[in-house]
Amino acid sequence: MFDLAAVKAAIKAQRRIARVAIAAVAGSSPREVGAAMLVWPQGQSGTIGGGALEFQAMQTAREMLANGPSQRLTREALGPKLGQCCGGTVTLLTEVFDAGTLPTADVFARSLDGRPMPLAVKRLLAQARGQGKRPAPALIQGWMVEPIAHPTRQVWVWGAGHVGRAIVGMLAPLPDFAIAWVDVAADRFPQDIPEGVTALPTAAPEVLMPHAPLDAEHLILTYSHALDLALCHAALTRGFSRCGLIGSKTKWARFRKRLAALGHAPSEISRIDCPIGDTGLGKHPQAIAIGVASQLLKLTTGASRQEKAI
Repeated sequence: MFDLAAVKAAIKAQRRIARVAIAAVAGSSPREVGAAMLVWPQGQSGTIGGGALEFQAMQTAREMLANGPSQRLTREALGPKLGQCCGGTVTLLTEVFDAGTLPTADVFARSLDGRPMPLAVKRLLAQARGQGKRPAPALIQGWMVEPIAHPTRQVWVWGAGHVGRAIVGMLAPLPDFAIAWVDVAADRFPQDIPEGVTALPTAAPEVLMPHAPLDAEHLILTYSHALDLALCHAALTRGFSRCGLIGSKTKWARFRKRLAALGHAPSEISRIDCPIGDTGLGKHPQAIAIGVASQLLKLTTGASRQEKAI
Protein backbone atom coordinates (compact mmCIF):
# COMPACT_ATOMS: atom_id res chain seq x y z
CA MET A 1 0.00 0.00 0.00
CA PHE A 2 1.00 3.60 -0.51
CA ASP A 3 1.88 5.00 2.92
CA LEU A 4 0.86 8.59 2.28
CA ALA A 5 1.50 9.66 5.88
CA ALA A 6 5.11 8.49 5.70
CA VAL A 7 5.64 10.17 2.32
CA LYS A 8 4.20 13.46 3.61
CA ALA A 9 6.42 13.32 6.70
CA ALA A 10 9.51 12.70 4.56
CA ILE A 11 8.61 15.55 2.19
CA LYS A 12 8.07 17.87 5.14
CA ALA A 13 11.59 17.11 6.34
CA GLN A 14 13.34 16.86 2.96
CA ARG A 15 11.08 18.86 0.56
CA ARG A 16 11.59 16.32 -2.23
CA ILE A 17 12.01 12.55 -2.05
CA ALA A 18 12.06 9.46 -4.25
CA ARG A 19 9.88 6.46 -3.53
CA VAL A 20 11.01 3.03 -4.73
CA ALA A 21 8.29 0.37 -4.79
CA ILE A 22 8.21 -3.25 -5.87
CA ALA A 23 5.72 -3.18 -8.75
CA ALA A 24 5.89 -6.84 -9.79
CA VAL A 25 7.81 -10.02 -9.03
CA ALA A 26 8.49 -13.25 -10.88
CA GLY A 27 9.93 -16.15 -8.92
CA SER A 28 11.57 -15.53 -5.57
CA SER A 29 11.81 -11.98 -4.21
CA PRO A 30 13.12 -10.45 -0.96
CA ARG A 31 9.88 -8.43 -0.52
CA GLU A 32 6.31 -8.48 -1.76
CA VAL A 33 4.59 -6.29 -4.37
CA GLY A 34 3.84 -2.92 -2.79
CA ALA A 35 6.83 -2.92 -0.45
CA ALA A 36 8.54 0.45 -0.69
CA MET A 37 11.32 2.65 0.61
CA LEU A 38 11.78 6.42 0.59
CA VAL A 39 15.09 7.92 -0.49
CA TRP A 40 16.62 11.40 -0.25
CA PRO A 41 20.18 12.62 -0.84
CA GLN A 42 21.48 11.87 2.67
CA GLY A 43 19.21 9.08 3.86
CA GLN A 44 16.36 6.64 3.44
CA SER A 45 13.52 4.97 5.33
CA GLY A 46 11.84 1.64 4.73
CA THR A 47 13.26 -1.26 2.77
CA ILE A 48 12.62 -3.27 -0.38
CA GLY A 49 14.67 -6.18 0.94
CA GLY A 50 18.23 -4.98 1.39
CA GLY A 51 21.29 -6.29 -0.38
CA ALA A 52 22.53 -5.35 -3.82
CA LEU A 53 19.02 -4.69 -5.13
CA GLU A 54 18.35 -2.03 -2.51
CA PHE A 55 21.81 -0.47 -2.84
CA GLN A 56 21.44 -0.11 -6.60
CA ALA A 57 17.87 1.19 -6.25
CA MET A 58 19.04 3.89 -3.82
CA GLN A 59 21.72 5.01 -6.24
CA THR A 60 19.18 5.21 -9.07
CA ALA A 61 16.74 7.14 -6.87
CA ARG A 62 19.38 9.70 -5.90
CA GLU A 63 20.39 10.15 -9.54
CA MET A 64 16.75 10.81 -10.38
CA LEU A 65 16.47 13.36 -7.58
CA ALA A 66 19.51 15.15 -8.95
CA ASN A 67 18.94 14.88 -12.69
CA GLY A 68 15.51 13.37 -13.44
CA PRO A 69 13.36 11.82 -14.75
CA SER A 70 10.52 11.86 -12.23
CA GLN A 71 9.40 8.28 -12.93
CA ARG A 72 11.24 5.14 -13.96
CA LEU A 73 10.29 1.45 -14.26
CA THR A 74 13.15 -1.08 -14.22
CA ARG A 75 13.27 -4.87 -14.30
CA GLU A 76 16.02 -6.46 -12.23
CA ALA A 77 17.12 -10.10 -12.51
CA LEU A 78 18.35 -10.81 -9.00
CA GLY A 79 20.60 -13.75 -9.79
CA PRO A 80 22.63 -13.08 -12.95
CA LYS A 81 22.62 -9.27 -12.72
CA LEU A 82 22.93 -8.57 -8.99
CA GLY A 83 24.36 -11.81 -7.62
CA GLN A 84 21.53 -12.29 -5.13
CA CYS A 85 20.47 -15.83 -4.33
CA CYS A 86 16.70 -15.14 -4.45
CA GLY A 87 16.73 -16.17 -8.09
CA GLY A 88 13.69 -14.20 -9.21
CA THR A 89 13.02 -11.04 -11.14
CA VAL A 90 11.79 -7.82 -9.56
CA THR A 91 10.21 -4.83 -11.30
CA LEU A 92 10.90 -1.57 -9.47
CA LEU A 93 8.95 1.64 -9.79
CA THR A 94 10.89 4.76 -8.77
CA GLU A 95 8.98 8.05 -8.52
CA VAL A 96 9.97 11.51 -7.32
CA PHE A 97 7.45 13.35 -5.13
CA ASP A 98 7.11 16.76 -3.60
CA ALA A 99 4.20 18.45 -1.83
CA GLY A 100 2.54 19.27 -5.14
CA THR A 101 2.59 15.80 -6.67
CA LEU A 102 1.03 13.68 -3.92
CA PRO A 103 -2.01 11.49 -4.65
CA THR A 104 -5.40 12.73 -3.49
CA ALA A 105 -7.65 9.72 -4.16
CA ASP A 106 -8.01 6.70 -1.88
CA VAL A 107 -6.54 4.49 -4.61
CA PHE A 108 -3.47 5.83 -6.40
CA ALA A 109 -3.61 4.72 -10.05
CA ARG A 110 -1.20 6.18 -12.61
CA SER A 111 0.06 5.36 -16.07
CA LEU A 112 3.73 4.43 -16.40
CA ASP A 113 3.91 4.46 -20.20
CA GLY A 114 1.27 6.95 -21.33
CA ARG A 115 -1.37 4.46 -22.45
CA PRO A 116 -5.06 5.11 -21.58
CA MET A 117 -6.53 3.59 -18.45
CA PRO A 118 -7.36 -0.07 -19.19
CA LEU A 119 -10.76 -1.55 -18.39
CA ALA A 120 -9.25 -3.74 -15.65
CA VAL A 121 -8.07 -0.67 -13.74
CA LYS A 122 -11.39 1.12 -14.29
CA ARG A 123 -13.18 -1.86 -12.74
CA LEU A 124 -10.89 -1.86 -9.71
CA LEU A 125 -11.45 1.85 -9.14
CA ALA A 126 -15.21 1.45 -9.52
CA GLN A 127 -15.25 -1.38 -6.98
CA ALA A 128 -13.18 0.72 -4.57
CA ARG A 129 -15.60 3.66 -4.88
CA GLY A 130 -18.87 1.77 -4.99
CA GLN A 131 -18.22 -1.29 -2.84
CA GLY A 132 -15.30 -0.28 -0.66
CA LYS A 133 -13.12 -3.07 -2.07
CA ARG A 134 -9.52 -1.95 -1.78
CA PRO A 135 -7.36 -3.50 -4.52
CA ALA A 136 -4.03 -5.13 -3.83
CA PRO A 137 -0.97 -3.28 -5.15
CA ALA A 138 -0.44 -4.36 -8.75
CA LEU A 139 1.09 -3.40 -12.08
CA ILE A 140 -1.73 -3.79 -14.63
CA GLN A 141 -1.22 -3.17 -18.35
CA GLY A 142 1.20 -0.29 -17.83
CA TRP A 143 -0.68 1.21 -14.86
CA MET A 144 0.44 1.00 -11.23
CA VAL A 145 -2.44 0.67 -8.77
CA GLU A 146 -1.92 1.11 -5.03
CA PRO A 147 -4.47 1.73 -2.29
CA ILE A 148 -3.57 4.46 0.18
CA ALA A 149 -2.64 2.91 3.52
CA HIS A 150 -5.01 3.61 6.39
CA PRO A 151 -4.68 2.25 9.92
CA THR A 152 -7.17 -0.57 10.43
CA ARG A 153 -6.52 -1.20 14.12
CA GLN A 154 -6.73 1.18 17.07
CA VAL A 155 -4.19 0.37 19.78
CA TRP A 156 -4.25 2.25 23.08
CA VAL A 157 -1.06 1.98 25.10
CA TRP A 158 -1.50 2.99 28.74
CA GLY A 159 1.88 3.89 30.21
CA ALA A 160 5.01 5.57 28.84
CA GLY A 161 7.60 3.77 30.93
CA HIS A 162 10.29 1.44 29.60
CA VAL A 163 7.87 -1.23 28.36
CA GLY A 164 5.45 1.31 26.90
CA ARG A 165 8.26 3.00 24.99
CA ALA A 166 9.54 -0.32 23.69
CA ILE A 167 6.08 -1.42 22.52
CA VAL A 168 5.28 1.91 20.86
CA GLY A 169 8.68 1.91 19.16
CA MET A 170 7.99 -1.59 17.83
CA LEU A 171 4.46 -0.92 16.58
CA ALA A 172 4.69 2.68 15.33
CA PRO A 173 6.38 1.91 11.96
CA LEU A 174 3.61 -0.54 11.03
CA PRO A 175 0.94 1.22 8.92
CA ASP A 176 -1.95 -0.93 10.19
CA PHE A 177 -1.79 0.51 13.70
CA ALA A 178 -3.09 3.87 14.91
CA ILE A 179 -1.65 4.31 18.40
CA ALA A 180 -3.02 6.41 21.24
CA TRP A 181 -0.44 6.66 24.03
CA VAL A 182 -1.62 7.71 27.48
CA ASP A 183 0.18 8.62 30.69
CA VAL A 184 -0.26 10.92 33.67
CA ALA A 185 1.96 13.82 32.53
CA ALA A 186 3.66 15.20 29.42
CA ASP A 187 7.14 14.68 30.88
CA ARG A 188 6.49 10.93 31.07
CA PHE A 189 6.78 10.73 27.26
CA PRO A 190 9.99 10.84 25.20
CA GLN A 191 10.80 14.09 23.42
CA ASP A 192 10.35 12.54 19.99
CA ILE A 193 6.95 10.89 19.56
CA PRO A 194 6.93 8.51 16.56
CA GLU A 195 4.94 9.46 13.49
CA GLY A 196 1.37 8.18 13.70
CA VAL A 197 1.32 8.10 17.51
CA THR A 198 -0.92 10.46 19.50
CA ALA A 199 0.37 11.24 22.99
CA LEU A 200 -2.39 11.95 25.51
CA PRO A 201 -1.10 13.21 28.87
CA THR A 202 -3.77 13.43 31.57
CA ALA A 203 -3.69 13.34 35.37
CA ALA A 204 -6.46 10.70 35.43
CA PRO A 205 -5.94 8.33 32.47
CA GLU A 206 -9.01 6.23 33.28
CA VAL A 207 -11.28 9.14 32.30
CA LEU A 208 -10.09 8.71 28.69
CA MET A 209 -11.24 5.09 28.46
CA PRO A 210 -14.83 6.00 27.46
CA HIS A 211 -13.36 7.89 24.49
CA ALA A 212 -11.59 4.79 23.12
CA PRO A 213 -13.34 3.03 20.22
CA LEU A 214 -15.24 -0.12 21.14
CA ASP A 215 -13.00 -2.09 18.78
CA ALA A 216 -9.78 -0.75 20.35
CA GLU A 217 -7.02 -3.04 21.55
CA HIS A 218 -5.62 -1.99 24.94
CA LEU A 219 -2.23 -2.59 26.53
CA ILE A 220 -2.22 -1.57 30.20
CA LEU A 221 1.29 -1.17 31.61
CA THR A 222 1.50 1.86 33.88
CA TYR A 223 3.85 2.48 36.81
CA SER A 224 1.01 2.00 39.33
CA HIS A 225 -0.95 -1.14 40.25
CA ALA A 226 -3.79 1.07 41.46
CA LEU A 227 -3.93 2.84 38.09
CA ASP A 228 -3.69 -0.48 36.26
CA LEU A 229 -6.71 -1.72 38.24
CA ALA A 230 -8.65 1.47 37.53
CA LEU A 231 -7.93 1.09 33.82
CA CYS A 232 -8.98 -2.56 33.79
CA HIS A 233 -12.22 -1.58 35.53
CA ALA A 234 -12.76 1.25 33.02
CA ALA A 235 -12.00 -1.04 30.06
CA LEU A 236 -14.47 -3.69 31.22
CA THR A 237 -17.08 -0.99 31.75
CA ARG A 238 -16.45 0.55 28.31
CA GLY A 239 -15.94 -2.61 26.25
CA PHE A 240 -13.05 -3.47 23.94
CA SER A 241 -11.82 -5.78 21.23
CA ARG A 242 -8.84 -7.04 23.22
CA CYS A 243 -7.06 -6.01 26.38
CA GLY A 244 -3.73 -7.05 27.88
CA LEU A 245 -2.30 -6.24 31.31
CA ILE A 246 1.36 -6.36 32.23
CA GLY A 247 2.13 -8.33 35.36
CA SER A 248 2.61 -11.68 37.04
CA LYS A 249 0.12 -14.48 37.67
CA THR A 250 -0.01 -13.35 41.31
CA LYS A 251 -0.92 -9.80 40.31
CA TRP A 252 -3.61 -11.08 37.99
CA ALA A 253 -5.10 -13.36 40.65
CA ARG A 254 -5.48 -10.33 42.95
CA PHE A 255 -6.89 -8.21 40.14
CA ARG A 256 -9.50 -10.85 39.27
CA LYS A 257 -10.83 -10.78 42.84
CA ARG A 258 -10.89 -6.97 42.94
CA LEU A 259 -12.57 -6.68 39.56
CA ALA A 260 -15.19 -9.23 40.65
CA ALA A 261 -15.81 -7.12 43.75
CA LEU A 262 -16.38 -4.15 41.44
CA GLY A 263 -19.22 -6.06 39.79
CA HIS A 264 -17.61 -7.63 36.72
CA ALA A 265 -18.55 -11.17 35.74
CA PRO A 266 -15.80 -13.82 35.57
CA SER A 267 -16.48 -14.35 31.86
CA GLU A 268 -15.80 -10.67 31.18
CA ILE A 269 -12.75 -10.50 33.45
CA SER A 270 -11.25 -13.48 31.61
CA ARG A 271 -11.19 -11.42 28.41
CA ILE A 272 -8.23 -9.49 29.84
CA ASP A 273 -4.95 -11.27 29.16
CA CYS A 274 -2.26 -11.22 31.84
CA PRO A 275 0.68 -11.48 31.54
CA ILE A 276 1.21 -10.01 28.08
CA GLY A 277 3.73 -11.02 25.45
CA ASP A 278 5.71 -14.25 25.43
CA THR A 279 7.00 -15.02 28.92
CA GLY A 280 9.56 -17.37 27.43
CA LEU A 281 11.41 -14.40 25.93
CA GLY A 282 12.16 -12.86 29.33
CA LYS A 283 11.28 -9.63 31.10
CA HIS A 284 13.50 -7.14 29.29
CA PRO A 285 11.29 -4.33 27.90
CA GLN A 286 12.34 -5.06 24.32
CA ALA A 287 11.69 -8.78 24.85
CA ILE A 288 8.19 -8.01 26.11
CA ALA A 289 7.65 -5.68 23.16
CA ILE A 290 8.74 -8.35 20.69
CA GLY A 291 6.31 -10.85 22.20
CA VAL A 292 3.42 -8.38 22.22
CA ALA A 293 4.08 -7.18 18.67
CA SER A 294 4.37 -10.76 17.41
CA GLN A 295 1.02 -11.72 18.89
CA LEU A 296 -0.69 -8.58 17.64
CA LEU A 297 0.57 -9.23 14.12
CA LYS A 298 -0.77 -12.80 14.21
CA LEU A 299 -4.27 -11.71 15.13
CA THR A 300 -6.95 -12.06 12.48
CA THR A 301 -10.72 -11.72 12.54
CA GLY A 302 -12.22 -14.91 13.87
CA ALA A 303 -8.96 -16.12 15.42
CA SER A 304 -9.13 -18.64 18.21
CA ARG A 305 -9.07 -17.57 21.86
CA GLN A 306 -5.48 -18.77 22.15
CA GLU A 307 -4.42 -16.63 19.13
CA LYS A 308 -6.21 -13.63 20.57
CA ALA A 309 -4.09 -13.47 23.72
CA ILE A 310 -1.92 -10.38 23.95
